[in-house]
Amino acid sequence: MKITILCVGKIKEKFYTEAIDEYSKRLSRYCKLDIIQVADEKTPENASPAVERQIKDKEGERLMKYLANSNAHKIVLAIEGKMMDSVELSQYFHRQMVTGCSELIFVIGGSLGLSEEVLSCADLKLSFSKMTFPHQLMRVILLEQIYRGYRIMNHEPYHK
Repeated sequence: MKITILCVGKIKEKFYTEAIDEYSKRLSRYCKLDIIQVADEKTPENASPAVERQIKDKEGERLMKYLANSNAHKIVLAIEGKMMDSVELSQYFHRQMVTGCSELIFVIGGSLGLSEEVLSCADLKLSFSKMTFPHQLMRVILLEQIYRGYRIMNHEPYHK
């Protein structure tokens, strides 16, 4: 299976990069992993809701270039999405594989979240928590959960 992480913004902190590299290496035995970053927009202090919507729409246009014509199963990370535990997420991956899905695309938005257009193209809206996480950290958390999901699927030990 091919897994693509499509995200807004670049990782600047070395510790995030090192964690992403480690989980990418671990995942290489289970899947083909691709991480695609699109540029983020600068958000001015005290931006109005209209300005915030424009920023999300601009970032959304960049994301849609990869989503619009893709046959991949699209999973967007959104606070209002469905919550799953690690076993349920692993079972979800497994169901996608046995039904013939060859690619999953996970979408992580920028600091303001995702545009309505991106949210509307999702096959699944997934929430990791009602809390807000920095989008850079969310990449690490997502990669760890994908790795854990494969370990569970393959009946390999994992930390509970």
